[in-house]
Amino acid sequence: MARQKSPTLTDGELRIMDVVWTLGEASVREVTDELNRQEPVAYNTVQTMLGILAEKGYLSHHKQGRAFVYEPLIDRSTAQGRALKHLMSRFFAGSPTALVQNLLSSDEVDALEIDRLRRMIEEDEDTP
Repeated sequence: MARQKSPTLTDGELRIMDVVWTLGEASVREVTDELNRQEPVAYNTVQTMLGILAEKGYLSHHKQGRAFVYEPLIDRSTAQGRALKHLMSRFFAGSPTALVQNLLSSDEVDALEIDRLRRMIEEDEDTP
């Protein structure tokens, strides 16, 4: 059975999107070169993944000379929102409260972070 495509970004896709968001637009070669600074990746792999990202609606492309140049269709903030919504629906029955309760009960959030979150909530409540 074929694996279902994820509506959100996989780890590899996110690495590619980070490069394209940073550069604004990039050819397959430019993305490959940037990724190779971190760890080796094959040109053909990057080319395939850029195509998948275009199919998913994250990128568009145009031809420039002999190369395809890719540019983001959505910004990082929109992608973060999609991922959060997907996570919330899969693990927390669509409940933001359940997500935040889980986050606050983890050891990853210290007292300073909780105070910062509290201030953000209070500021949001004060906004008309």
